[in-house]
Amino acid sequence: MRCRRRRIWIWLLQVITVSVLISSVTALPEVIKIGGLFETNDNQDLAFRKAIEMINTDESKLPRAKLQAKVREVAPQDSFRALKTACDFLEEGMAAIIGPKSPSNIGVLHSICDTFQIPLFLTHWAPRSTPRNQVINLFPDSRVLATAFTEFIKQDSWKSFTLIFEDNEALIRLQEILQLPTSAKQSQMKITLRHVKPDQDFTKFMKDLSKLRETNFVVDLPLHRVRELFIAADKLNMMTEYQRYLLTSLDVHTVDWSQSIIGRSNITAFRLINPNNEEYKRFLDEWIFSEQTAGKEISSKQPITTEAALLYDAVLLLSRALYDLDRGNPITPKSLFCDGSDVWEEGRAIANYITKVPMEGASGSIKLNLNGQRTTFSLDIIKVTKRGIVKTGSWDTEKRFTYKKEEKDAFSDAKDLLKNATLKVTTIINNPYMMKKLPENAYTGNDRYEGYCKDLLEKLSEKFGFKFIIQPVKDGGYGALKDGEWNGMVGELLKREADIAVADLSITFDRESAVDFTMPFMNLGISILFKKPAKKNPPLFSFFQPLSIEVWFYMATAYLGITLYLFILARLSPYEWIYPSPQRPDSNVVENRFTLTNSLWFMMGSLMRRGCDFLPRAISTRMVASSWWFFTLIMISSYTANLAAFLTAQRMTSPIESAADLAKQTAIQYGCVYGGSTMNFFRTSTYPIYKRMWSFMESQRPSVFPEDNYKGIERVKMGNYAFLMESTSIEYVTERNCDLTRIGGELDSKGYGIATPPGSPYRGILSSGILALQESQQLQILKDKWWKATQKCPDDSGSSSAEMGIRNVGGVFLVLGIGSILGAIIVILEFVWKANKMLDRESIPVMLWHELKATLSFRGSTRPAPKDEEEPSVEKMPMVNMGKIEDFKFS
Repeated sequence: MRCRRRRIWIWLLQVITVSVLISSVTALPEVIKIGGLFETNDNQDLAFRKAIEMINTDESKLPRAKLQAKVREVAPQDSFRALKTACDFLEEGMAAIIGPKSPSNIGVLHSICDTFQIPLFLTHWAPRSTPRNQVINLFPDSRVLATAFTEFIKQDSWKSFTLIFEDNEALIRLQEILQLPTSAKQSQMKITLRHVKPDQDFTKFMKDLSKLRETNFVVDLPLHRVRELFIAADKLNMMTEYQRYLLTSLDVHTVDWSQSIIGRSNITAFRLINPNNEEYKRFLDEWIFSEQTAGKEISSKQPITTEAALLYDAVLLLSRALYDLDRGNPITPKSLFCDGSDVWEEGRAIANYITKVPMEGASGSIKLNLNGQRTTFSLDIIKVTKRGIVKTGSWDTEKRFTYKKEEKDAFSDAKDLLKNATLKVTTIINNPYMMKKLPENAYTGNDRYEGYCKDLLEKLSEKFGFKFIIQPVKDGGYGALKDGEWNGMVGELLKREADIAVADLSITFDRESAVDFTMPFMNLGISILFKKPAKKNPPLFSFFQPLSIEVWFYMATAYLGITLYLFILARLSPYEWIYPSPQRPDSNVVENRFTLTNSLWFMMGSLMRRGCDFLPRAISTRMVASSWWFFTLIMISSYTANLAAFLTAQRMTSPIESAADLAKQTAIQYGCVYGGSTMNFFRTSTYPIYKRMWSFMESQRPSVFPEDNYKGIERVKMGNYAFLMESTSIEYVTERNCDLTRIGGELDSKGYGIATPPGSPYRGILSSGILALQESQQLQILKDKWWKATQKCPDDSGSSSAEMGIRNVGGVFLVLGIGSILGAIIVILEFVWKANKMLDRESIPVMLWHELKATLSFRGSTRPAPKDEEEPSVEKMPMVNMGKIEDFKFS
């Protein structure tokens, strides 16, 4: 019995519990009305009805209750009709109202819903006003959305842009963008505003914009007007790869953009809807199914607009709020009157619940602040390409701008643009970078040119598959800012007259701020080109130069001193006194061969490395002789080692050796190409030496700034002028002009790069091509091909292997001649002296004539001894009595 009673009580408890649950679920009325106040031709009523239909078919959303749509249309800015319709909605007992777009109609709904506490859902932009408790705007807050646009512009490094708008309210929605020039980092930002009337034709409008040479545009127009804008821009060649368009509409993904419309331009937009969102996929599938069931064609893969998705989210949020709140406190909509004082208390609870409880909808995570504004959301950054809509990044209110495009996709897009494209190449004729072939009339097209840059273009063309047309710059300039306008190749890039500039164009700060550069394909610096000074021939007696005057003087002094010293030692040493003839050892007369004359001759023979017919015998004299031989060995070896260099050297004495030498003097003029990077380097330099050089160059009359390198080189050849130019150009010139030389090192460091217009997609891929050529040594091979001359200049180093001329050895011949003349004079004096001693003297000239005839007759080397003079014998010669050798005693 007890078990039976227990079962009965459990059954009764279950019945009561189910009854309570059923009562809590069925507390809502079977039909809940939602009002939709849409403006004429808004086309949002379909999305509103579709959203309600999906909620009603999903039993998990509102079980045992159905939503009913009440749709009314009013004209834009018809506030009276909007007020009357809102009052009708109150009488019918609406649980919420979906509001219109125009500000005056929104103002009426704001007032009505806030007074009677009816939730008002907005799915589009609305101007900020006094906070309303009942207003729930699911569209992203305009200030936060404009911040996303602003950060994209900064990230993409826009320096200027033109804002094209149709609705004056765009200036309110995009006020964050309009404040960019006041930012510290964007102080150079230039913004141009262009208003478009709703029925205005874009042909003349875009023609006026093309005159501004603007490439960046922020477009705030309806999408059908954006298409018209692009069609007109394409006719004016403003849909190229250099134009960048930022579309403020969040529905760009709903349009099928054909290649004929978007051209090659860069079109970027933002998307609130994430195609991978589950709620969005469910809504999209139901939408497409119903449209196809009704026999309608779906023109886009994503036909649901942002506002349609927000309408679905509004109905979804309301259904979830009704479902959750009705469990604790039954919610029943009631009829209200605009002239009454009654309010719907549950309406405020619904609005508070939605603003405090985050939910997931078709537009992503929905988080609202207490004022009902959607200030927290995430966006996809999308790009319109020929492959369709491509996501390139994301942005959210927490991580801010996290735009990070995949390098693979960026490289692929650039390759697709570059492949089969025909680029207009601006260049400047300058050897060896770009030269004209001769005769000019024998070639056409690109075949008219040759050089380093031409070969570089061909290698890049082979790698990436593009074609090119070479066109020399019209004004012959590299690129300088003059009167606020860029000239030369930089100016042609900015005017879109060329796609790239390939030449010896230096990468400078000013040029980089105007155009974009690839990585350098050649590194260099500023150096000095000067004419070689005339070669200075060595003097006639250059063989004396290996030793200084002091050494020559000391050698002569040592020669005389050692000679006298040897003479004295030889006289003192008994071993140097010998018998005059070996056949007469018993003679009591000895002689010393080291007379003063013989001592001089012995020392001279040793110095000249020729030897002598007698040598020292005593140890003392041999010691002195050995020391003298060692001395002469070292001195003669040193002299011989340096003699060749001094005899063959033809030294060039340059008046300048560096930039500092140029700055110190005023006799030699110097300058650089007018308007080039070298001129800008000196003009903007703060280094004292370079500032002094710039002041000197600027003050010279006539001008020291030639128009191009050719005129500068010709002026250097004329003499007394130094030309400041790039080191690579100097290297090329000096290889082919042996009378020119490079002075000093490099004054700076810079590089040559390929220049492109700002924002060109080709810069990155061209840089990768240059890097590949550099790693494969192709750039060095090209440089060797065009820089190395076939005929080398003679070596000016003055090495010993150089050929010697008569100027080098003329002094030696002169010494030989002087010695020969002195010998002739001495022999005559000897002949006269001897002739005076003859007994029967003839006339001295007659005797000299007879002797000369006998000598020239080559009759032999013997003749009779003269009879007129008796040859003295040794015994009759007076001798000094030195005593006998045996009488010498040695201790």
